[in-house]
Amino acid sequence: MDRAHLTDLYFAEARSKLIDLAAFLDRIDRSEGEDDFRLQSLRAALKELAAPKPDKAKAILLLLSDPTQQPVAEAGGKSATGAWPGF
Repeated sequence: MDRAHLTDLYFAEARSKLIDLAAFLDRIDRSEGEDDFRLQSLRAALKELAAPKPDKAKAILLLLSDPTQQPVAEAGGKSATGAWPGF
């Protein structure tokens, strides 16, 4: 499939997600407090997204993932956070 066809199929969906992300960051920027590890990793992921290199999805998934090799005895929270607390 060529670039024009892919753009025709997926541009509207990608545009919508981008606007949702921008609106979320606008709300964050208007609020008080410091970025926690989730926001820090999200901002780092946005830099990866803008980088002119291939495999952006892989790079972002790795950035958000726990890089440690040793298993933990139990989870540190009640639910998944979507980012590694040690970022």
